[in-house]
Amino acid sequence: MRGAHDSQQVLRRPLPYAHESRMMEMVNAPNPFADVPAGEGRDQQLVQLAKGGSRAALEELVVRHQSWIYNLALRMVHHPADAADATQEILIKLFTRLSTFDGRSSLRTWLYRVAFNHLLNMKRGRTESREITFEQYGRTLDGIADAELPDTQAVPADVQLLIAEARIGCTSGMLLCLDRGQRLVFILGAIFGVSDTVGAELLDLSRDNFRQRLSRARRDLQNFMQDKCGLVNTANPCRCAKKTRGFIAAGHIDPNSLRFARERVTHVRDVAARTTEEITGLDEAYAEVYRDHPFQNSPDFVTRLRDLMNQPKFQSTLELDRTALGEGE
Repeated sequence: MRGAHDSQQVLRRPLPYAHESRMMEMVNAPNPFADVPAGEGRDQQLVQLAKGGSRAALEELVVRHQSWIYNLALRMVHHPADAADATQEILIKLFTRLSTFDGRSSLRTWLYRVAFNHLLNMKRGRTESREITFEQYGRTLDGIADAELPDTQAVPADVQLLIAEARIGCTSGMLLCLDRGQRLVFILGAIFGVSDTVGAELLDLSRDNFRQRLSRARRDLQNFMQDKCGLVNTANPCRCAKKTRGFIAAGHIDPNSLRFARERVTHVRDVAARTTEEITGLDEAYAEVYRDHPFQNSPDFVTRLRDLMNQPKFQSTLELDRTALGEGE
């Protein structure tokens, strides 16, 4: 479809990050994966306003969901640039398919099924260019020699941030050893704390099937980490601090441009309360490794999507009014 091609050209430009006030809106957006999503009523109102021509309503829908979609995509594809591309493409689908939403399901179910289908079927990105097994991942880690931390005067970033970058990057990379289906279930159930009721609804599965898939994903990931990673099993020799210098030398960490670690972060556990059945032991310990990861700031997709929305063919598709974005109701 030509419109989709044109939209991709518009969105290939570098994405800005949101200014502070919009960033606070993103961080404070209601958790769409809660058992009773607090924002569903407002989402339904916004859909009706957007269908009636309100660009302000469409913008608010993007702000409310872009950080959740981006953080989901980031854990699926690992690389922030690939996650941004995937999020843009999902938001384009939100725009172009919104007229087909008839309200018989919640917007959450409709929107995140669109997102999940895209993430499960999209072209492989730069870190997913080939399938990676846990055995291969382990060999790669073994091939990186332990070393002392870099001299604080020799690197441009704080050493503790570099260690955090090693920890987040390495454990996030382990998720790529799960197939996409397992990865998605693990992200939802173990990291974002989604209940089996919500997980089954969003993935169109039975609750038993969701629990079984989550159990298999946990087992596969935890077997590897229990044998290799020292974050939970302290008997393992692999330590983030010992690998940091080797990760820098191998090009996995760029001290001048960290992908994951930030001085001030909001953790996943701070925005996504765990609603799954009570878990204990290793399941809980390994889930907390990932729930300690940052809930990353999302690029400001609203700013970039304005260009797309101002195209006449796109206005015709959405039947939007001609007022400037954000100046409407």
